[in-house]
Amino acid sequence: MKNIIKVILNTTLALAGILLFSCEDQFLDRRPDDQIDAEQAFSRYEKFNQLVTDSYSRIKSANRPLVFFNHFSASAITDESEGTNVEGGITNKFNSGDWGPNGMPDRSDNGQYWWGLYADIRRANVILEGARKYNTPDNPLQKGDLEKRLGEVYFHRAYLHYLLIRMYGEAVYVDRVIDATDPKDFKKESFHTTVAKIKQDCDSAFARVPERWSGVDFGRVDKGATLGLKAIVSWMAATPLWNGGTLPNDTREFKSEYARNASRWTAARDAAKAVIDFKAGGAPRYTLYQGHGPADFKDDAGVDNNNSKVYARLWDMFFSMDFFQNEAVFFVTRDKNCFWQGDLYPPSWGGASRQMPVQEQVDEYEYFAPNGFGYPIYSSRAKTDGYDDENPYEGIKRDPRFYRDIIYHGSTFKGRVINTADGQDRIGATNATVTGYYHRKILRESWNRDKCFDINGPAIWRLPEFIYIYCEAVNELSGPTAETVELLNKVRARSFMAPVPPEVMNSKQMMNEYIQRERRVELFYENNRVWTFRLYLEPSSSAEMAREQAWQAAGTTNDERSRKYWPYPKTQHMINGMRPVEDPKGKIVVGGKNYRMERFYVESRIFVAPRHYLFPIMQSELQRTPSLTQNPGW
Repeated sequence: MKNIIKVILNTTLALAGILLFSCEDQFLDRRPDDQIDAEQAFSRYEKFNQLVTDSYSRIKSANRPLVFFNHFSASAITDESEGTNVEGGITNKFNSGDWGPNGMPDRSDNGQYWWGLYADIRRANVILEGARKYNTPDNPLQKGDLEKRLGEVYFHRAYLHYLLIRMYGEAVYVDRVIDATDPKDFKKESFHTTVAKIKQDCDSAFARVPERWSGVDFGRVDKGATLGLKAIVSWMAATPLWNGGTLPNDTREFKSEYARNASRWTAARDAAKAVIDFKAGGAPRYTLYQGHGPADFKDDAGVDNNNSKVYARLWDMFFSMDFFQNEAVFFVTRDKNCFWQGDLYPPSWGGASRQMPVQEQVDEYEYFAPNGFGYPIYSSRAKTDGYDDENPYEGIKRDPRFYRDIIYHGSTFKGRVINTADGQDRIGATNATVTGYYHRKILRESWNRDKCFDINGPAIWRLPEFIYIYCEAVNELSGPTAETVELLNKVRARSFMAPVPPEVMNSKQMMNEYIQRERRVELFYENNRVWTFRLYLEPSSSAEMAREQAWQAAGTTNDERSRKYWPYPKTQHMINGMRPVEDPKGKIVVGGKNYRMERFYVESRIFVAPRHYLFPIMQSELQRTPSLTQNPGW
């Protein structure tokens, strides 16, 4: 395979064959290099720079928050959302347990699975080693660019290993190019060993990349992104899956290293604080987006089409460049376009309801209590404060993020009242919701089918995530503090949400509940929940299993249980919904009819511990590399 280097029109480089490509279905396999072609590739800065550009394209493909599973968000394999059966029903196959080491529902070539991640790690190593071996020259037009590019690739290698351990746990950290003649005796390493190596690569990147980028270079890896990755893996290492939790039938190779160690929370605290406090040019690098005021409910076309329910600040933040430049710690650009949005629209707007929120997520949005603080709707005081489950949306004011994220029966969307009891949008109609809700977050409500636009999608990480890590770590180490309560309230205030109640200061458990609820609400549909519930071992925790038993005892049918017992267990064994029931005494008026809302059971799901906490390594990979061991339960 000669003539290796070829520049694609979209500015990414496809380096065919032997220089970079390993066979995608093999573990780190490669063919011998053609030394002349390699020398040509690395002896000119512009060719080297194209390799780095290609590396950016690949890390983007490996982790697309908006459509992680090939057109589907990962949200639909959690208790956030439900997905439809279009395009093979990828997410529903995950939820029915139809996945394993012999095949995945989405065995695509996006690069997010074991084989694709290692292929891209190999490319990063080829770039790093090639630059050293052939003494790649600096950019003749701008000195210092070579070191910056090398720093970016160090980050890419660390980031790809982070994606590996996020999905698979124990893995192999590869920091060199593997030759075809090398023995295939790779062995897994401890999760904590891999985290330490990721941090080392982050340090190498930090030393080379700038404090921030501007202009056309904005979005490249900067120092803050390297700090962000260190904080994320430090937090993962401190969570129960890797720090003191009990994994049923644990067969992990290094399980003796996963006993609780408080120093891991210390490391997570310090790493998160480094992100929060990081400065560029003497000023804070990251700040919460504050665009638009408390009286602005207009969409991007300058029209209030939402009955003054959706603050312009909340849904504009995912489109505003000011948001991305100041709140996003790392992000990818142009994740999807308006056709993705059309897929999620209700049928009355020509949509296909590809993914829809479930009641478990809706229940996490708090209400404003008369005392001026926010409480969960399932708190002991909620009913006394005025919460009515038959009129749950506008009978009492909910967290403003709820109105931004969820389309519900009686809500105003694009100037039209949504009716899930009748018409195109009714529950169970063609292409309609099965949960009683439609997705709203990130949708651009001024969009119509006569125009289109690109969607950046959620940031990979943004400032609130590091605030939650810091607050949680401090709480784990010393309990609630005035500083952490103030930080939580700062994020809530940005969303015009009431502060946490003062009694949080007296309870470590209550503080943790508010942190976890904040994480779930703020980061809804941002590719977070799918990993978080695993890190906290929620499905097999004694508290959630006891809650499931109580739910089972609450009635003789699932619908009865759904109505009588909530909040629902976080065991990932079910999802629930809410339907309108025509009732002359109902307080919700839609289409001239009165309705009350009623909970109902949507479906059962399969989540087996320990099997589903980690993804399986493909059997074909294990056959090629017998020294590797399969993950627990597979």
